[in-house]
Amino acid sequence: MDRNAQNPRPALETDAHGVGVRIRRLREERGISLSELARRAGVGKATLSGLENGTRNPTLETLWSVTAELGVPLAVALGTTPAVPGTTIRGTAVAAVLLEVFEDEDVTYELYRLTVPAGATQTSPAHHAGVTEHITVFGGTLRAGPPDSPLTAGPGEHIGWVSDVPHTYEAIGGQDVHASLLIRYPRR
Repeated sequence: MDRNAQNPRPALETDAHGVGVRIRRLREERGISLSELARRAGVGKATLSGLENGTRNPTLETLWSVTAELGVPLAVALGTTPAVPGTTIRGTAVAAVLLEVFEDEDVTYELYRLTVPAGATQTSPAHHAGVTEHITVFGGTLRAGPPDSPLTAGPGEHIGWVSDVPHTYEAIGGQDVHASLLIRYPRR
């Protein structure tokens, strides 16, 4: 069982209001109602309203669900394009520090420093179609990927998967996992 599931941690250390403004703008640009986006993203309407109004600090899982439905990389909602080094986002188990955002003609990449505490597990929602994740482990042992076919990597090893399906991160063994995470978002 996820030892952190009972106490989800807010995703953002700062600027919840700015994130809310950007989410609302993206939603309105796409002509989607608040109710419709909440339904598609699988989050409560009150949660989404609180996010847009800056009165709720969402979990990482909520932000990924919403940005996936809006078809944008997480960094767009965070307002970190170009990246603001040190922007930390947290999930129920994962802490990720945004290091850089790279833009290509057809693809956006986000590079994170990832930490998963020993024994912790997190399930993240699907990203939009074609998104992939690539993890290089520097310390600890990580099991990650789709729940029905997770991959395992230890220090110096790399794993990757198509993350347009729900996926998990789990630190197995007695050590925290320290890794880099590269998320590749093709443009819709």
